[in-house]
Amino acid sequence: MIELSVKAKDALRAGVIKLNVVRSGMHQQLTFKVRRTSLGNLTYTELFTERLIDVSELSRLANELGLPVEAQNGRAFPKGTSAADFSSL
Repeated sequence: MIELSVKAKDALRAGVIKLNVVRSGMHQQLTFKVRRTSLGNLTYTELFTERLIDVSELSRLANELGLPVEAQNGRAFPKGTSAADFSSL
């Protein structure tokens, strides 16, 4: 079973969440939308923003929240998980 943070559960209910991220050395608050994404024949839930975010920052967010996070330049899953783990959300 996947361990979701309280923030992740709230995001899934609301469909959107604002998160603090570091972009180009600056702290910013960005809006992420919850969306269903297809990967092969599997559909899973993730948080998405159209901004560019460093992959290391995406990994930090994914591990902190317990949900996959995608930006314009990449995608990160929480450590030890894959898309199949989030197909039932």
